[in-house]
Amino acid sequence: MIIKRLKDVPFADTSGLDKVTKKIVIGPSDGSEEIVLRYFSVGPGGASPQHTHGFPHLVKIEAGEGAVVDDKGQEHSVAKGDYVYIKDNEIHQFRNKGPDPFDFICIVPRRGEG
Repeated sequence: MIIKRLKDVPFADTSGLDKVTKKIVIGPSDGSEEIVLRYFSVGPGGASPQHTHGFPHLVKIEAGEGAVVDDKGQEHSVAKGDYVYIKDNEIHQFRNKGPDPFDFICIVPRRGEG
């Protein structure tokens, strides 16, 4: 069993991303060979790139106000307590829509984390 506190988890490299931080909370270095739990924070005015990849995401919004943008550019508002499922190869983007950090947990299969 592994128990961690988010504040003790180091930041992962997000060079090239503006106003986005990431922590790999549970992953291969913890012995998790099948799933990876990541924690993202998007600063005010920030967004992840619009992108797609060949694995699904399970997302839980933890704080702030945001939007998930679909392949047509339509924004779907999300807030603390909401859940999002993104399918394999589905174009998506996360945007901060408020004045505070927009934080979410993102769970992916091992192949989704480098």
